[in-house]
Amino acid sequence: MARRIATVAIFLAAAVLLSSPLAGAARAAPPSPSPKQDIPAVFAFGDSTLDPGNNNRLNTLVRADHAPYGRDFPGGDATGRFSDGKLITDYIVESLGIKELLPAYHDPSLTDAEAATGVSFASGGSGLDDLTTRTAMVSTFASQIDDFKELLGRIGAPKAAEIAGKALYVLSAGTNDVTMYTVLPIQASNYPSFDEYSDFLIDRFQSYIKSLYSLGARNFMVAGLPPVGCLPVQKTLHVLLPPLAFGGCSERPNADAQMYNTKLQQMLTKLEANCSGSTFAYVDVYTPLLDMATNPRKYGFSQTGLGCCGTGLVEMGELCTNLLPLCPSPGSYMFFDSVHPTQATYKQLADQIVQSNIPKFK
Repeated sequence: MARRIATVAIFLAAAVLLSSPLAGAARAAPPSPSPKQDIPAVFAFGDSTLDPGNNNRLNTLVRADHAPYGRDFPGGDATGRFSDGKLITDYIVESLGIKELLPAYHDPSLTDAEAATGVSFASGGSGLDDLTTRTAMVSTFASQIDDFKELLGRIGAPKAAEIAGKALYVLSAGTNDVTMYTVLPIQASNYPSFDEYSDFLIDRFQSYIKSLYSLGARNFMVAGLPPVGCLPVQKTLHVLLPPLAFGGCSERPNADAQMYNTKLQQMLTKLEANCSGSTFAYVDVYTPLLDMATNPRKYGFSQTGLGCCGTGLVEMGELCTNLLPLCPSPGSYMFFDSVHPTQATYKQLADQIVQSNIPKFK
């Protein structure tokens, strides 16, 4: 029995890392002549919540370039976004009047002119810990920064420096690391407690942000962790693995996420004080997502405990296919698969972020 549970845990841990998007078919609209807030571009770094398709070129199982993903995306295309439709960054660039969608940097049809108004370098399954990233066989955070350097070189001076200094940088990473540490604790020997591991993650995140700052970045929106214990796949894991927990959100992963988020906020406050000319906005996704999970009717949801795809318990990435049943109305679900939110959830988060965080960059 113990061997069977361990096998299930390993399978689900690998499945959790099937949390990346891919793109190629999604085309970005031409930029508006007068972007709001004087933000000429948005650049995104991190994991599947921000990846519109960069994993298309990689030899990885972390893929979402197939139906039913994208069923509510313009044109119904499975671009690689791990959702039924748009991501938060798509709504952000639209609200800023820059363009309709934030494309993937590795979209082969992307032009330099489009890239200059913003792209996502994010890679689904990625993390702050390179071990997480290697397990998923996707792009590290450092390689995403290298891609940004390459783009600046393609744009050329002095335009590149002007864009870099005024652009908005959206960063979201760490969820895959926390999940791996909890479910498949291969880092436990190096970091016996999550407190120690979270310190390691925060230190890595700080070094990546400093690298972006050295390249001219000044305006940062950095997302904290979501209530990890409310993800359908996490609930499944905590039913299968001791201590058993039925219903509701799993307490330990949520407590770990809150600990991490507190440390992240403290780190960002210090960075802003030490990085001249910088603005840092901490994006709290934990509170609104927890509220959605516990008060679904407030947000128009009828289901927050299961994903829309298949059983809603474990399906994601390659496990979420057209061969499985799909809920009739993804907009009434908080999650599209067992890890990733629906377009409806992303839209509500984006509305809050635009209202609360974007004004800080005026």
